[in-house]
Amino acid sequence: MDSHNTFETRATAGLARLEWGGLLVTCAVLTLLHWNQVDWVTFVALFVVIDAIGYLPGAVAFRRSGTGDISRMYYALYNAMHCLTTWTLILGVWVVWSGWQWAFLAVPLHLLGDRALFGNSLKPFGVSFEPKTHPAFADFRARYGAAEARRLRRTDAAANLQVDSARG
Repeated sequence: MDSHNTFETRATAGLARLEWGGLLVTCAVLTLLHWNQVDWVTFVALFVVIDAIGYLPGAVAFRRSGTGDISRMYYALYNAMHCLTTWTLILGVWVVWSGWQWAFLAVPLHLLGDRALFGNSLKPFGVSFEPKTHPAFADFRARYGAAEARRLRRTDAAANLQVDSARG
């Protein structure tokens, strides 16, 4: 939201997912338009390697742990492999080394799909590796919702007072 309030409401998270979705559709259309020019082995390899390195090891460790407590290394792997900056650097070097390929669109398709379709982004160390509402966040969301409801009631009351005095 801003540099002092690093959280999203359901509405702003939904709008962010909508933005990611627009970019996802753009990449999907580009892939379809260049279907015959895509090196599909490279495409599939790029699409799969993100989760093969970045998600699966942590998911396996999470399930094996019994408690969900796993090493921060798994979060770091996930974040590195699901980071747009990481892939901009990797693919940038690849382009300089051997030129552009339409197969590179596998990367934004994967990353944007995670964000737009599943609502997944980078993982903070303090939350469950697998999606689960953190109790502190659930408490915050309830308190924030109550404060917002009080603010809206005050705003509505003030607006009604202005309307009544304008009529009066």
